[in-house]
Amino acid sequence: MPKDTSIKSVLIIGSGPIIIGQACEFDYAGSQAARSLKEEGIEVILINSNPATIMTDPSMADHVYLKPLNTKSIIEILKAHPNIDAVLPTMGGQTALNLCLEAEEKGIWEDFNVRLIGVDINAINITEDREQFKQLLERIEIPAAPAKTANSFLKGKEIAQEFGFPLVIRPSFTLGGTGAAFVYKEEEFDELLTRGLEASPIHEVLIDKALFGWKEYELELLRDKNDNVVIICSIENMDPMGIHTGDSITVAPAMTLSDSTYQRMRDMAIKMMRSIGNFAGGCNVQFAVSPDEKEDIVAIEINPRVSRSSALASKATGYPIAKIASKLALGYHLDELMNQITKSTSAYFEPTLDYVIVKIPRWNFDKFDGADRRLGLQMKSVGEVMGIGRSFQEALHKATQSLEIKRNGLGADGKGYTNYEQIIDKLTHASWDRVFVIYDAIQMGIPLSRINEITNIDMWFLKQYEELYILEKEISTYTIDTLPKELLLEAKQKGFADRQIAHMMGCLESEVYKKRDEMGVNRVYKLVDTCAAEFKARTPYYYSTFEAEIQKADGTRFVDNESTVTDKKKVIVLGSGPNRIGQGIEFDYSCVHGVLAASECGYETIMINCNPETVSTDFDTADKLYFEPVFWEHIYDIIRHEKPEGVIVQLGGQTALKLAEKLDRYGIKILGTSYEALDLAEDRGRFSELLSDLKIPFPKFGVAESAEEASKLADTLDFPLLVRPSYVLGGQGMKIVINKKELEEHVIDLLKSIPGNKLLLDHYLDGAIEAEADAICDGEDVYIIGIMEHIEPCGVHSGDSNATLPPFNLGEFVMQQIKDHTKKIAVALKTVGLINIQFAIKDDTVYIIEANPRASRTVPFIAKAYGEPYVNYATKVMLGEKKVKDFTFNPQLNGYAIKQPVFSFNKFPGVNKKLGPEMKSTGESILFIEDLKDDQFYELYSRRKMYLSR
Repeated sequence: MPKDTSIKSVLIIGSGPIIIGQACEFDYAGSQAARSLKEEGIEVILINSNPATIMTDPSMADHVYLKPLNTKSIIEILKAHPNIDAVLPTMGGQTALNLCLEAEEKGIWEDFNVRLIGVDINAINITEDREQFKQLLERIEIPAAPAKTANSFLKGKEIAQEFGFPLVIRPSFTLGGTGAAFVYKEEEFDELLTRGLEASPIHEVLIDKALFGWKEYELELLRDKNDNVVIICSIENMDPMGIHTGDSITVAPAMTLSDSTYQRMRDMAIKMMRSIGNFAGGCNVQFAVSPDEKEDIVAIEINPRVSRSSALASKATGYPIAKIASKLALGYHLDELMNQITKSTSAYFEPTLDYVIVKIPRWNFDKFDGADRRLGLQMKSVGEVMGIGRSFQEALHKATQSLEIKRNGLGADGKGYTNYEQIIDKLTHASWDRVFVIYDAIQMGIPLSRINEITNIDMWFLKQYEELYILEKEISTYTIDTLPKELLLEAKQKGFADRQIAHMMGCLESEVYKKRDEMGVNRVYKLVDTCAAEFKARTPYYYSTFEAEIQKADGTRFVDNESTVTDKKKVIVLGSGPNRIGQGIEFDYSCVHGVLAASECGYETIMINCNPETVSTDFDTADKLYFEPVFWEHIYDIIRHEKPEGVIVQLGGQTALKLAEKLDRYGIKILGTSYEALDLAEDRGRFSELLSDLKIPFPKFGVAESAEEASKLADTLDFPLLVRPSYVLGGQGMKIVINKKELEEHVIDLLKSIPGNKLLLDHYLDGAIEAEADAICDGEDVYIIGIMEHIEPCGVHSGDSNATLPPFNLGEFVMQQIKDHTKKIAVALKTVGLINIQFAIKDDTVYIIEANPRASRTVPFIAKAYGEPYVNYATKVMLGEKKVKDFTFNPQLNGYAIKQPVFSFNKFPGVNKKLGPEMKSTGESILFIEDLKDDQFYELYSRRKMYLSR
């Protein structure tokens, strides 16, 4: 059956601000859905309150509404667009589904004659209501863990008495495991039961017998109206049951399942999907499998929407799940659609992988002082990375190199744990760094059987780790001059970085690189083609690996490189790596716009990034996508292979910026602002000297490299002092101290975590107003794209502040100083592209806090508020294609736009919620108000000092 031609206009509901448990992957899904529907000539109307994402870019839909996600907004949109025929709620995570349900209960869809596509209400209710889901599994004879539902405290106590401990509590209608918990002991039960009942919007929890130590799997499926079902990807959790899948290390395809068990699992998943109503689209099913020979399978849950794993499965297989799911929602059948990769076969096929992918979550526990760092049923990670390799070992190493936590991979970097008790404790209580601790345990000589007994991680994975350690030991017996080629090739094939191999032999990374080059042990690039090279792929989506040379009949030797270099002029855009606090989806927005702008200027665009959740790693965003760690060795090899005109570093946040020094040292052209200027702005001391020369005021400061120097400085600077390390992101390590004891403690603490850093001690301007400006500069002319005033006082990190555009409380004299300072600094730094400057205003004097000559967190917000593509303009300036005076700027904003930070403190009960110089928010929303009499503004302003802390 072809598409339903009665559908002409569709409303897509987004997922709102980024929170733990619902991050960029839903913006990726929403972006794909919007593009997919527009391809079909359908009018797309979009609601989402998140300004930082590409999804809310005007180019994505015919009408974009940056409004709060509530039924009031839905009614406003339906009144403004009476032609809307249908709503697609499956792309916006739990937020969209819950809003869709609420609108259904209030009769809104019926009132406006709008129907649901992609899912039906019954499917949502059956799968989200734990009791209904349990009954469904019984009816279709799918095994489930013994469980009962409680909608009162008393009922919960009765069930616990019947089952005994340990138990699992799972609230209905929640996301990211909110409120879910393992209960080991009776004394913990009352508190955790209350928390679970409160977390559920219908105050209902499922209490089930804990399946400790069982293995966990996920299947990603698609189904059409004709009841055709395909399984896109099988995903195995390396971590056993008991750790939320969003916090688990996951591997695709599944590694340790017997074929017969996999076939049983497939049949169960298809049966479950077919039993939850007549819907067409994506679906995610989770199972537990007993770790014995019997391999008993138990169903855990099913989500009738694109899920967190859908983005991962799309990037792992190259099969664009959300894109196809959107077309299925219109009525298409799978066999009527085209495989987006081959462009010659149908979408009714199951991808085959001739490589392995490993996903590792990225946590930010350092931002939540006192947080319980143990992993459990409630998701705590803020982002994720994915590594692609020819083997599990190579993919695992690539994923660990992508995390950006100052590790070079597993082991071989001198940063492992060496204390027996500490290692055992970290294995026993699943910790965020367990992926590294397993290696440390093997290195210490703890038997695999003991590690397996403690962690319940399958022996196959542990043996893979052991092989890596055996290879490390063998390489350590050689020097750089005696290392055989076979051993070097094996180390590279298993994913060891040059700097790890250098560590093993006590030499320099550059020596290993040189040796590799001489021996011809070079990276080759392979296509992600969904069909194990059975059909020719048309999408330039690559990962790197190492291969032994093949000898042809005529005696010539070669390695098969599938990435063909063209003779077009090229530009590489460095991505921002994993999502984290301080560097989120807004940099993905900038990277995507940078790629599109470079393409408009006639460049072949090349994207390097390792984040599976984002639009920048979609296979058709850039001309070429290298899904690789944003890690020096990988980047340098791609640059040598592609030979671009230059590299853009100022769109990928601190991740890309940190690589500028190496690029400069290796003579690779940085497009836009030079490394020298980037470094000058980052080096607090040198930057302050520049401000002195320009006669621009800044708080009294000094630079210290030890606790003693800091103490001496404090005698000349007045407390309170703001202590700031150089070269960090999101206010990492910043703190306001009020006496010498606090100063000494904090400096010692900082230098322990960031050795050799230059610390800047500023006199903290107590009670000052904070403001910031973003601008585009071409080295001569400067255009200020926006000035924002923070509602909270100086001292709360700009990412955690509510901020208004334009300012609401700054006089003309102050505004003129901001404009003058911005222009002077941008020109003095020889900025080419974007720059963000932050100010503190006290007694009508504007002081400079810092300048960042790169895309900032606020650029997407300003672009959405004013309706102007500023990153596009800035990229054309960086490329030297345009000057500032070539653009006609025409910002449009009635009233004010307010940037509102969103926090995920509910994932960390008991953590101090106070705000200070270190950023803690995970996302943001945008609020438009007509004037300052608005109640919401009044509420924000009245609470501005409430959470200020040091």
